[in-house]
Amino acid sequence: MSSVVRLPRRIYRGAEISKTPKIIDDYDFSSVYQPILSPTHRKLVGYEALVRVRKNNESVSPFTLFEQAEKNNQTPELDRHLLQLHLDNFAASSQAVWLFLNINPGTCIHPEASLEKLALQCKRSGIDPEKVVLELVETASDNPAALLEFILKAKAHGFQIAIDDFGMGDSNFERLWRINPLIVKLDRSLLVNAENNSRARMLLESLVKMIRESGSLVLLEGIENHTQAHIALQADLLQGFLFARPSNLKQHEPELTEQALKRIIADSSESSAQDIRDQESYFRLLRFEILEACHSLSRELPFSTACNKLLEVDGVKRCFLLNPQGIQQGNLARANPDIHRGKFNPLYHSAGAQWTHREYFRNALERPQHISSCRPYVGLPDAKRTVTLSTMLPGQQVLCVDIHPDEMFGGQLEFPATL
Repeated sequence: MSSVVRLPRRIYRGAEISKTPKIIDDYDFSSVYQPILSPTHRKLVGYEALVRVRKNNESVSPFTLFEQAEKNNQTPELDRHLLQLHLDNFAASSQAVWLFLNINPGTCIHPEASLEKLALQCKRSGIDPEKVVLELVETASDNPAALLEFILKAKAHGFQIAIDDFGMGDSNFERLWRINPLIVKLDRSLLVNAENNSRARMLLESLVKMIRESGSLVLLEGIENHTQAHIALQADLLQGFLFARPSNLKQHEPELTEQALKRIIADSSESSAQDIRDQESYFRLLRFEILEACHSLSRELPFSTACNKLLEVDGVKRCFLLNPQGIQQGNLARANPDIHRGKFNPLYHSAGAQWTHREYFRNALERPQHISSCRPYVGLPDAKRTVTLSTMLPGQQVLCVDIHPDEMFGGQLEFPATL
């Protein structure tokens, strides 16, 4: 995550440990821990262990440290030292929470840094392996079979597995299903994009649902503001500066972190309640104008005239009329006639098109006394995400109203089955 300096995941490739002076003797190391919270339980459930490095009383980037370690073929030794450091510093805590450890699978596969030794380190520190979550990047190894073998052995020792930075690089669901981790940490870029783009937000929501359905918990990290927190509350676990910065466990106060979480949940609940009230007002206006258009059509007013007021409602783009066979009667009535649209589209004019296969036509037939909404789809006239409302008129004709939901309520407009 971008808000916390993370250890680079590097695969150990050296044939033997270098004879050069030990890198761990040249630096001063300390552990800091960042809280991980459950919005459902409204409490702290874990910490991620991170390293802080100093040399000659000056701060050193962990990335620089690991570059130096790899150059000297000392990555396994450095990893073991830091894991022991994090375990020892965490052992004093009596909290019943997970400890998340960033671990290099290449280092652990190496005989000098086996899982057996890590389990022994846990025992020496008085920490049950079941409390330890090993964070791995599922693309970190160029040997997927060896990585999977490592994960199976880790689970056999009682360790929990988390996949880190999922959603970037070559992440894919096939490896995710094979690994079957307890937790999937999504790359922070997904949250940042969701904050600024409604389509990215929908994709994030779908990704969270898919990961849950695959059998894993979802952790969203790098939460730095209330907008991101509001989006992230859909996840099972949360982490970020908005709740707490990494610190020494002795300096950290869990109660303050949990209070921050509860305030954010309360603010989000109030915001959601207001959004619901605003959307209900919008739906009432939409329903009123659709019924007015229906009345005008029953009085045999011209179609464009009957739909005039309806097309002034925010988000409404098009209206069209279907006969009982689902064939479009005449062309579209549009909110903004775009005669200078500039792009060729042979689907633009749709008079005579047959729409019997569309969900909105079937909805009108099945619920003739209602104004029904269909699931979002890509509208053919403009290739934009569209929801079509439909209702049956006297004479079995069907009035259809196309709306671009992404233009309303920050892209978070959710239509009920019927208005």
